[in-house]
Amino acid sequence: MTTPTDFKGCNVLVIGATTGIGRATAIAFAEAGANVAIGGLGEADGRAVEAEIKKRGREALFLETDVRHEAQIQKLIAETVTRWKRIHVFVNNAGTEGRFAPLQDMSAAEFDNIIAVNLRGMFLGLKHEIPHMRAHGGGAIVNMSSNAGLKAIANIAIYTASKHGVAGMTKAAALENARHNIRINAVAPGAVETGLLHRMVDDHVPIPAIAESTPMGRISQPEEIARTILFLASDAASYMTGVIVAVDGGGVAG
Repeated sequence: MTTPTDFKGCNVLVIGATTGIGRATAIAFAEAGANVAIGGLGEADGRAVEAEIKKRGREALFLETDVRHEAQIQKLIAETVTRWKRIHVFVNNAGTEGRFAPLQDMSAAEFDNIIAVNLRGMFLGLKHEIPHMRAHGGGAIVNMSSNAGLKAIANIAIYTASKHGVAGMTKAAALENARHNIRINAVAPGAVETGLLHRMVDDHVPIPAIAESTPMGRISQPEEIARTILFLASDAASYMTGVIVAVDGGGVAG
């Protein structure tokens, strides 16, 4: 049985693991005893995360992966399976933010890129991971949505639409796979202290103002989101599937 602090004997694949929430999640799984494969952009960042996993006495595998390209996702999954035979947990985390601007000021090219990463990339990860889990008795999948996938946020309309799509895809895939012992859930963070947040809102909305508008009066740290991901992947959440868990300091409730 796995718990949020014990994944010994488990093999975990995290896509979008070179920075931010994905990086914190990969390291948290290693600290909990798992071997961790990571995919994402940035060779130097990826190798640094790989080193952090190994420093914790676990096996690690890094492969630079752009989720806009189906063949790269297939290769990452295949190499992970070749190394460890089975993937017990899959974290579908890759994402991009887009510009902070009204919908009418966004270009079709910007729309295509945000959807390609946040929604199509999520679809491709599920498409190629689910057959592996079905063939090996099940597993746990955690997708990355956002509290922008649970409510509307002005000036990030395309990002908001993509994260609503992730929430819907998560629920549908969970229903399709519940009888196959595959649990599929998603986390929906609010503002998190990451490069993505700063790229999205710097020069538009001060971070302290975002913190003040949150019921808990602060933004979160990547490690807080990682702990929720580990919970959803563990047997502590054994009867949870198709759930979108808001981790946003009360933002959706407020």
